[in-house]
Amino acid sequence: MASAAAGVTGLYNPEFMDHVQHPDYKYPMEDATLSLEGVNPSCGDELTFSVRLDSEGRIEEASYQGQGCAISQASADMMSDLMVEKTPEEALELCRLFGRMVRGEETDEEVLGQLGDAAMLKDISHMPARVKCAELAWRTLSEMLEGREGA
Repeated sequence: MASAAAGVTGLYNPEFMDHVQHPDYKYPMEDATLSLEGVNPSCGDELTFSVRLDSEGRIEEASYQGQGCAISQASADMMSDLMVEKTPEEALELCRLFGRMVRGEETDEEVLGQLGDAAMLKDISHMPARVKCAELAWRTLSEMLEGREGA
């Protein structure tokens, strides 16, 4: 339990807090290709996630707006950065990987390296009540892209 507590304490490091206090991707997007609202009913966090796809179908731009706890906001900013230049298929796979990480199902550091800054949220797996906060943006993007594929 001590290691879990140490990991949780380490979560709110300067790099994490920079995503909360100075997000690069929190703004309204004009001419979004896709947008979807996501809500975490257990705590009230909410966001609208938007992407613009380029002519080749890659994510050219990603942004979000909304409000919530530091974990949901930092996670959304980290995810936005990671998704730029990804195909929808690559983005969906990264969303699935993130989900496995925050549920403690994937712990291989090399595999988690694919998540960039978002890999710092791995200790959320020791905070079950916060998993939905961390996953909010990722679930919203997944639902948006899966809905697009089914259309």
